Amino acid sequence: MDFLDRTERDRRIGKVVKSNSHCDYVVQVDDSHDVVSPPPSEAFGFGQFVALEDGDRHWAVGLVYNSQLVNPAFLNNGPRLSSEPDPMFTPDLISETRTLLGVVLVGTRRVEGRSQWGDHGIPRVVVPVNTNVYAMPPDAVHRFHCDRDGRPQFRYYSHLLRSGGRFAAQLTQQVLTELIDSNLFAGADQRALTVLCKELSWKNTMGAM
Repeated sequence: MDFLDRTERDRRIGKVVKSNSHCDYVVQVDDSHDVVSPPPSEAFGFGQFVALEDGDRHWAVGLVYNSQLVNPAFLNNGPRLSSEPDPMFTPDLISETRTLLGVVLVGTRRVEGRSQWGDHGIPRVVVPVNTNVYAMPPDAVHRFHCDRDGRPQFRYYSHLLRSGGRFAAQLTQQVLTELIDSNLFAGADQRALTVLCKELSWKNTMGAM
């Protein structure tokens, strides 16, 4: 079953290269050596929802919670050229700088016919190395926050606070704010989200003080 339409395929960020735990994965962002058009930095910012899929199978939905720049040349004390290398004489010189993303898994996408919904929580399966990672568009994020009957849901709150890394509280608050602004929830659900967001904001402020 194909979970990705053409629009979502164009939003590829990179691929899975390793994991730190069952729900904590490292994604290597595509650069000019991997693809013709690398993704812009806005596509994999803090709090971006991503889908880990390979076209034939959906594996998980995650959130970008951290980033790391890898530059092997930093603090390299070996001999250096006095000027930039000439590509005519160093054709095999390749930049080894990389951007790595920390992604926490928060659920899976379910598809039945034309219906799509989210299954929130820790995915049961292990995501394989080299699985493609795509930035989820707003409509896909919307469907992920609906259950099978189309009712709004937000069931990974406590999991995200425990597993979202050093910035888990700020990440959760950002997700809550974006969900509130999206008007996906209404009535009592919207009010509950607002209370959660205000309580978390207060805790973050008091913690900083």
